[in-house]
Amino acid sequence: MTKYLVALSLALGLTACGSTTGEQVGTVGGAVAGGVIGSEMTGGSTLGTVGGAAAGGYIGHQLGERYEERRR
Repeated sequence: MTKYLVALSLALGLTACGSTTGEQVGTVGGAVAGGVIGSEMTGGSTLGTVGGAAAGGYIGHQLGERYEERRR
C-alpha cells in the first residue's frame, strides 16, 4: 500500500506544476491508476503493473487531449 501512496504523491506533485497541460496530467494520472489496477489484478506481477501503467498512460493522454480541445 505504501508504494501506491508514494506513486500517487509523485503524480500529484507533477500535476501541480504551473505549465502542465491536460495531456500531461492525464498521462501521469492514467499511468498511476493503470499501474495500481494492473498490479492488483495480477497479484503484484511486474508485467501486470507495467502493462497497466502503459495502458493507463495512453488512455489518460487521449482523455487529456480531448479535455484540452474542449477548453479552447
